[in-house]
Amino acid sequence: MDWYTTLIEWLQRFSVVYGILTVRYVVIAGLAFLIVWKLLSRRLAHKYIQPDRRPSRENILHEVKYSFMTFFVFGLVGVFMFEATRNGWTRIYRDVGEFGWAYFFLSLVGTILIHDAYFYWTHRFMHWKKIFKHVHLVHHRSTNPTPWAAFSFHPLEAIIEAGIVPLVAFLYPIHAGALLIFLFYMTALNVLGHLGYELFPSGFTRKRATLWHNTSTHHNMHHKYFNCNYGLYFNWWDRFMRTNHPEYHEQFETRASARASAAASRQKDGLSSPDIAAL
Repeated sequence: MDWYTTLIEWLQRFSVVYGILTVRYVVIAGLAFLIVWKLLSRRLAHKYIQPDRRPSRENILHEVKYSFMTFFVFGLVGVFMFEATRNGWTRIYRDVGEFGWAYFFLSLVGTILIHDAYFYWTHRFMHWKKIFKHVHLVHHRSTNPTPWAAFSFHPLEAIIEAGIVPLVAFLYPIHAGALLIFLFYMTALNVLGHLGYELFPSGFTRKRATLWHNTSTHHNMHHKYFNCNYGLYFNWWDRFMRTNHPEYHEQFETRASARASAAASRQKDGLSSPDIAAL
């Protein structure tokens, strides 16, 4: 096979992967934005986490632009993973019977737990002052994020974020279907973290059955204050490392227990985000 044919095949695979990533992003983030930010925005006004500000059109375009740049990086990683799997370098398998259904779900849960730890510590790394301006600042331009901010990364951050896939695929056997479910779960929870509205009920962050799970308020406060609430899916690492914002529970309850009639009069539109150029 000559180099030209190989190049065409790689471009075709890249186009497929890029298309899948784009559709996934547009469907999940787009539906969240359409339903919560547009169709139900007035009804859910009392659940809006930062009622004193609204992201501008420019903010949203910034999120979308960098998300599509992120998918370029993710697409390259996807092509690499395809070639690595085809050559037998990864531990991705396709026959469920090879390890059974119990292992299928165990590996799925394990991957989510590993990613949660991976995200927390790489996130802390990207907040290191020497790194932040060059890598993570792009994402933090969204001080009051929308669902479109879920993948709004600098290309270097996109490489770090994509690293979880080869890490898992080379580390232990994982079914292609389990990996696919994990990627959709990751996208959905990422969009939830950037939703901007708190949909969980009052008491969610205090009850034993649910306090381990993060909320929209949790990650929204990270975008607002920068130096707290680094976790992704779960609150374990923030609790253990004492990096939860001290007012996390109070601010969650402010939105979760707010009444619609009380919040409607406080809603303000069109306010710009604070200046973060000094960071």
